[in-house]
Amino acid sequence: MQGTVDGFSYGVVTPLVAFLMACLGGALGLRCTTRSLLVTHSWRPAWLALGSAAIGSGIWTMHFVAMMGFTIEETPIHYDGPITYASLGLAIVMVGVGIFIVGYRGATGAALFTGGTITGLGVASMHYLGMAGMHFDGRFSYNTLTVAASVAIAVVAATAALWAAGRVRGFLWSVGASMVMGLAVTGMHYTGMAALDVHLHNAPGSATTGSPTTVLAPMLIGPLAFLLLAGVVVMFDPLMVMGRPTRRDVEDKPGVPAAAVPSHQHRPPALHAGRRPVRDSRLHGSRAPQNR
Repeated sequence: MQGTVDGFSYGVVTPLVAFLMACLGGALGLRCTTRSLLVTHSWRPAWLALGSAAIGSGIWTMHFVAMMGFTIEETPIHYDGPITYASLGLAIVMVGVGIFIVGYRGATGAALFTGGTITGLGVASMHYLGMAGMHFDGRFSYNTLTVAASVAIAVVAATAALWAAGRVRGFLWSVGASMVMGLAVTGMHYTGMAALDVHLHNAPGSATTGSPTTVLAPMLIGPLAFLLLAGVVVMFDPLMVMGRPTRRDVEDKPGVPAAAVPSHQHRPPALHAGRRPVRDSRLHGSRAPQNR
């Protein structure tokens, strides 16, 4: 028996909020990843881990905010807690693998391709594992080509995000990159949702138990609180907001190009005022020239 599916029971509210959650997680993750490229090796793992958790939490929150608007008219939906939280852990771990690869190898060539592929597969795996945690009186079936398209979107979006994390320095550019990432990840979600069909086991009835919102809202409290905490960290670190390296950062990390440092940091102090540096002959043991 075919089930009647409504993916937008709250209209545009759930897609819009889901998109904002994806943008928030992406923005925080990109800023943390950029910050990791501008510090010494001892601090880099902490920033990369924070970025991984922010992106993973943002994507997971996006998915389940969007799922608040998903209903099956003939049967209630329940969510398996362990599987649902396992999808969160999977997203953070696989996103972390990709981010650490780019963080230590650079956002170019094979490292970018490998990191983007692993991260994208992590996003897709989180989506479909989260769907596996849904229980109702029936089963899902998926269109293979549409599923493949959703995975491809996830890989491309993840690769673009990691490239932006390694290349984009300005705050406004990072905001733009996070919005593109949020749009791509949200598009991946709804592409994956378009791939499914619902088959009911028994004759259709009436969904009389709690709505998906009442079931999912308590599960979202923890990840949302973490995203807010990560946002506070970003707000209190001006370098992470602006994304501008210092001279010391460049000296500590040879992989950061010198061109990324503001030009005034490369000039001798005397040149800032438009004057040539004066050579003090007394420091070199020679006599100063005398006027004749």
